[in-house]
Amino acid sequence: MPAPAPIDPRGPRFNQAVLSVALLTGFLVDWRPVVPLFALVLLAGAALGPKYGPFLVFYAKVIRPRLAPPAEMEDPRPPRFAAAVGVVFLTAGALAFAAGHAGLGWALALMVAALAGLSAATGICVGCEIYLVLARRRPVAG
Repeated sequence: MPAPAPIDPRGPRFNQAVLSVALLTGFLVDWRPVVPLFALVLLAGAALGPKYGPFLVFYAKVIRPRLAPPAEMEDPRPPRFAAAVGVVFLTAGALAFAAGHAGLGWALALMVAALAGLSAATGICVGCEIYLVLARRRPVAG
C-alpha cells in the first residue's frame, strides 16, 4: 500500500494550539460541552483526513497561503493516530461528565490539552512518537 501524500506539519500544530486553548478556556470557565465538541473536531480529522478537520481546513485555506512553504513535509499517519488517541481521551472525559465525575472529565481533557500544547509549542508530539514505536513493532510482510 503506498504511503499517503505528505502534509504540512504546521497544520496539525495549528490544530493542536486551537485544541489546547479551547480546552483550557473551557476548564477555566467550566464549559463542559467543549470536551465532546473537540472530540468531534478531532474525530473528523483523524477518521476522515485533514480535509475534514475544521481547523485543519482553516489552516490550509486561510493561513498556509500567507506563509512560505514548509521546510519539510511529514507523513500524516502519526498526527492522525495522535488525534485518534485524543478522541479516545476526550470521549472518555465526556462520558465522565455525563456520569457525574467532573474531576475525572477535566483530568482527561487537561491531559489532552497539555499534550496538544506541548506539540503546538515545541513540535514534540507524544502521540506521534507512540505511533512510530508501534509501527516499528508491526511485522513486515515479505
